Amino acid sequence: MAVIAQTGLGDIAGGMENGVAVFRAVPYALPPVGERRLAPPQPVAAWSGLRDGTADGPIAPQSPSRLAVAMGDFTRPQDEDCLTLTIWTPAADGKRRKVLVWLHGGAWISGAGSLAWYDGGTLAREGDIVVVGVNYRLGALGYLHAPGVSPGNLGTMDQALALEWVRDNIAAFGGDPGCVTLAGQSAGASSIGRLMLDPASRKLFHRAILQSGSFGRPPRTLAEAAGQGAQYLRLLDIDPDAADAASQMREMPVARLLQAQGGLARANARFGETTPPFMPALAEATTRNGLIDDIAAAAGDMPVLIGITREEVHAFYAADPAMAAPDPAQAAARMGDRMDAYRARRPGGSLMDWLADKSSDETFIWPAMRLAAALRGPVYAYQFDWSPQGSRFKACHCIELPFMFGTLDAFAGAGMLAGGDAAFCDALSARIRADWISFIRNGSPGGSWPAHEATERWTMRYDTICDPARDPAGVTTRAGDFA
Repeated sequence: MAVIAQTGLGDIAGGMENGVAVFRAVPYALPPVGERRLAPPQPVAAWSGLRDGTADGPIAPQSPSRLAVAMGDFTRPQDEDCLTLTIWTPAADGKRRKVLVWLHGGAWISGAGSLAWYDGGTLAREGDIVVVGVNYRLGALGYLHAPGVSPGNLGTMDQALALEWVRDNIAAFGGDPGCVTLAGQSAGASSIGRLMLDPASRKLFHRAILQSGSFGRPPRTLAEAAGQGAQYLRLLDIDPDAADAASQMREMPVARLLQAQGGLARANARFGETTPPFMPALAEATTRNGLIDDIAAAAGDMPVLIGITREEVHAFYAADPAMAAPDPAQAAARMGDRMDAYRARRPGGSLMDWLADKSSDETFIWPAMRLAAALRGPVYAYQFDWSPQGSRFKACHCIELPFMFGTLDAFAGAGMLAGGDAAFCDALSARIRADWISFIRNGSPGGSWPAHEATERWTMRYDTICDPARDPAGVTTRAGDFA
């Protein structure tokens, strides 16, 4: 059954799926190809006639995810013409429903908002909300900074333009542009922090959900990004200072761009680190804590739902054969004087476990809790603790996603869920969806979930029992580490 949405740009036909209208491959920008490769996104032009929105378009060019062994994998057509949205709505009518805009993770080098993992149909149906998944440019095509070749942060510009499109057009899909919740996980959550720092983008959303943002990674300046950009160009046999460097990059085959991305990642790899080869860059230098404080100030009184998984980095390390038996000397150097503390915290653990625990704290957990404490508006914090018994991935990065979206079937090949009881997983997913929907609709998850404050640090724990706890991450008792 066809469903028609009449936008100011033109009419688009979607289809009904499980009681929800779905519009796929909805363009929000002109294709970033040819002269528009490595250039800021341009708003999409109006079209005539009825546009077909019943099939997914291509996703951004990318290599396989480094977390495929934990999350499962996907195969989708790829193309630079990827700047599209997927929209799920109970009805494309005149009603003004709350809107959820989703920014996917993947370390700014993989993923897509149109993947089945992030199918928004269940949330749209149960919450009577409109859900929007965003595809944005990745890797070098989205985040290369090389003066005269690419300004950098193009993927972030894509995200901002997508939010502008939502403001201007979501009413045609039954959504309220005056009540937009911007949600993201991992790179998506970190991207929201960057968008908050831009006053124009900050006005385009009214609530935020930050899931496992990597706020502990050292901020990269444009000057630092330019140095890495020059290194990348040399891997492509392009002189960064050549007069025709930009034209060479516009003509470079995508396969070679991706190959060089892999080379750049390997050249800059450091023991125990998970920093991606490309990421958003800042104009001015700051510290990690300085960036967190700036984001909190920019958020103002915005309601925020923020959280982490208990063992974020275990999936990265478990997926890396080199970390199965880490070099003791390198491990000791990375652990520093904290080795005994982490041994005591996880008795009987392995060296990889202690390394992963420390990296989880530094990259994800402590910075997220520092941001939660710094935010001025209503803040609700969570920690996802559940994992299948005996799982080598533990409660890892990304494990909450199938529960949040209600897409456990789409994660059927995910190692991180292997061995989990299906009935329990369905029940936990229903609980999490209800909490997220309540926040999207009302600005709070409701129920017995108290607000997170710097003094009490109330945090909802999702496990076989779901209950709030004071400071489960141990921030108060480990204040020196947290600082």
